[in-house]
Amino acid sequence: MSQKIKNQKLFVRKATMDDLDGICALSTKVYGASEAYSKKMIRSQIARFPDGQFIALFGDQIVGHAATFIIDSKIATKPHTWKEITAGGYASRHNPNGDILYGMEVSVDPETRGLRIGQRLYNMRKKLCVAMKLRGIVFGGRLPGYAKQARKNGLAAEEYIEAVSAKKLKDNVLGFQLRNGFEIIGLLKNYLPSDTESMGYATHMQWHNALFAEDTTKQRRGRSIGSVRVACVQFQVRKVNSFEDFMKQVEYFVDIASDYKADFVVFPELFTLSLLSAENKKHTPDEAILDITKYTSRYVEAMNKMAISYNINIIGGSHPSLVGDRVRNISYVFLRGGEVHQQEKIHPTPNEKYWWNMEGGEDLNVIQTDCGPIGVLVCYDAEFPELARHLADQGALMLFVPFCTDERQGYLRVRYCSQARAIENQMYVATAGVVGNIPDVENMDIHYATSHIMTPCDFPFARDGIAAEASANTETIIFADLNLNDLHVARKQGSVQNFGDRRFDLYEVKWLK
Repeated sequence: MSQKIKNQKLFVRKATMDDLDGICALSTKVYGASEAYSKKMIRSQIARFPDGQFIALFGDQIVGHAATFIIDSKIATKPHTWKEITAGGYASRHNPNGDILYGMEVSVDPETRGLRIGQRLYNMRKKLCVAMKLRGIVFGGRLPGYAKQARKNGLAAEEYIEAVSAKKLKDNVLGFQLRNGFEIIGLLKNYLPSDTESMGYATHMQWHNALFAEDTTKQRRGRSIGSVRVACVQFQVRKVNSFEDFMKQVEYFVDIASDYKADFVVFPELFTLSLLSAENKKHTPDEAILDITKYTSRYVEAMNKMAISYNINIIGGSHPSLVGDRVRNISYVFLRGGEVHQQEKIHPTPNEKYWWNMEGGEDLNVIQTDCGPIGVLVCYDAEFPELARHLADQGALMLFVPFCTDERQGYLRVRYCSQARAIENQMYVATAGVVGNIPDVENMDIHYATSHIMTPCDFPFARDGIAAEASANTETIIFADLNLNDLHVARKQGSVQNFGDRRFDLYEVKWLK
């Protein structure tokens, strides 16, 4: 069944007055008591612009803080100091009729660095900017590596910025901002005199909201506003030496997907059976399936940490697990906020029943994510249209299908049925398959796969209904940006409206348990 098995650990939300103590404690920890924000400052920021203040929580502890306000772009893009533009930290220059968002603060608990908290806070700022239809985001960015380079090499601030931009020198803060799509529009002198590491300098940074200018300028090539980026891994199973060796292979693809700013990365069905090759013995089918279940807790823990660390939602293929004394083929879904869900395969194949005594699950539910509700159908389940319709009726707009097929006919069944699910439910369907072989593991000796990201077939979508396609039987990763608004438009105004034109007076999909 689809079931949440781990609560969310890390998430970002709007700050409230109840968070004053926690934000002040974080500010003191990051900047020291003399430079920290006071409760009066934080209270003023929240009172003036509650929608623009964010905190990151890890468990019950505030580990990140971002403060913003709206101002006229003519003011924000001129030279200024931090004290002038922020009114001494009180954000009293907030102007609801302004056209640009000013970022006055981002701080992260140093003990939680590596969880991409800064990235999450920056993403919230961008979403706010787009939602409020503002021109973009402006701020003054610190240069914490500059003082050291100025003393060592006598670099001017302009020379230091140029060297970092050309990747000749490294500055963690400026490098992070450039990777996030911000551009340098100038150098701010005496921006924050107390910032000795930056020698008072700051880079004048700006991010442009492409949607704001789309009516007058050509949209820049790249990710479209409001889209969801999906990555599918066509994973090659191979002999591994240890659990750690296997997880390194998995992390390689998670790292790539995260680096390309994907919201989801999908792995294939049963890809964890590679772990059996580390035991250096030939398994009978019964031994193989019971031995692989022993890795469940380690696998779930490692993937959960990876989703949080790389700030990406992971559809963890599937992994055989014991439910009581019964073996189920379970797809674990690891959300970047820390939640872990599981979806049992409903229909084991005849082979899985015969060789592994596999049993099917009995429940099927959507999983709520930060990109909307999703559904997961494991391989053979995609060949039963009732299941996808059941998920679509619950609100799913994206369906993920991890699969494992041994030859081309099996692959084509999954491929054609998945495309049909996309058309009949007017939803996106992403498939990820296994390639390669595993020595000494029965029933995993050959594989055939071509992974796809599929769309409905109508004018707003990809030609042939295929947003991305992998080469056959080659280990690779594919990406596609999927616009959820296009689905809503297609369902209401498309050339055909399969999802809405159903004859509810004649038939329905009804779950009996």
